[in-house]
Amino acid sequence: MEINDLISTESVVANLHATSKKQAIQDLAKKAAGITGLHERAIFEVLMERERLGTTGVGNGIAIPHGKLANLDKLYGLFARLEKPIDFQSIDEQPVDLIFLLLAPETAGADHLKALARVSRLLRDKTVCDKLRGTDQSEALYALLIEETAHQAA
Repeated sequence: MEINDLISTESVVANLHATSKKQAIQDLAKKAAGITGLHERAIFEVLMERERLGTTGVGNGIAIPHGKLANLDKLYGLFARLEKPIDFQSIDEQPVDLIFLLLAPETAGADHLKALARVSRLLRDKTVCDKLRGTDQSEALYALLIEETAHQAA
C-alpha cells in the first residue's frame, strides 16, 4: 500500500481554512464526497463517530481521521495542510496543522490497517512534515507526499 494508491492531486488541499476540529472534518468530508461519490453527511458522521471513540490527533501537529463506509469501492485518502493550527484534542495536546484523512470500504480489513500504518510511518518523519509545512501549493504537497513515499520504500 503506497500513498499514491490513496491520493491524487485533486485530494490534496493546500490551505484548509478551519477554526475547529468539527469544521475541518466537515470540510474534508465535503471534499471527500466529491471524490468518492458518497454523500457528505455519511462521511462526516463516520468520521465523527470515530472521533468519539478517541482522538485521531496522533501528536506532533498531525491527525489521521479515518472511517469505513459500506459503499466505497476502494481506499481513499485526502491530505490537508491547514492555514492555522487547530485544537484536535491530540494525545500530546498540541494543535494540528497536517491532516491525512483515510476512508476505507467496510470490507477492507487488513488493507485499512496497512494504509493507516503507511500514512502514520510517513508522517512520523519530522523532515517530511517540515517540508509539508513549508509549502502552500497543492501540487507541491502532492509531489512531496509521493516523493517521500518512494524514498522510504527504497
